[in-house]
Amino acid sequence: MLKEFREFISRGNVVDLAVGIIIGAAFTAIVNSLVNDILMPPIGFIMGGIDFSNYFINLTGGEYASLKAAQDAGAATINYGLFLNAVIKFLIVAFAVFILVKQVNRFRRKEEAKPHALTKQEELLSDIRDILRRDSGRVTSAAD
Repeated sequence: MLKEFREFISRGNVVDLAVGIIIGAAFTAIVNSLVNDILMPPIGFIMGGIDFSNYFINLTGGEYASLKAAQDAGAATINYGLFLNAVIKFLIVAFAVFILVKQVNRFRRKEEAKPHALTKQEELLSDIRDILRRDSGRVTSAAD
């Protein structure tokens, strides 16, 4: 069982998946900072100083100045501002992944377009084909 597990882990796809997850986790921190620190402040400013992270619906009926105050008081809230931030983060990540996949596919197409080196068998077959083409004009009939 240990041997099978070692073979499973050492496969390229599993290692690639692990690397992808690690990079994805690091990329998430970058996207979170991009959304929270760079994109949302100007959007909030344009919309009159609105902070989306403080948009919430209080289900308990009390009045709270901020989401943090409501959470500290233990109020049940629907945090649609945080949801909006999450949607924006998702769209940014989805767009970044789209660009990444597009570039990878472009590189793969370039590699596929390159002619590959002929194998020994292919070279011999090409030589035979060329000889047959060259000599086909010389052969007039079987009766000669």
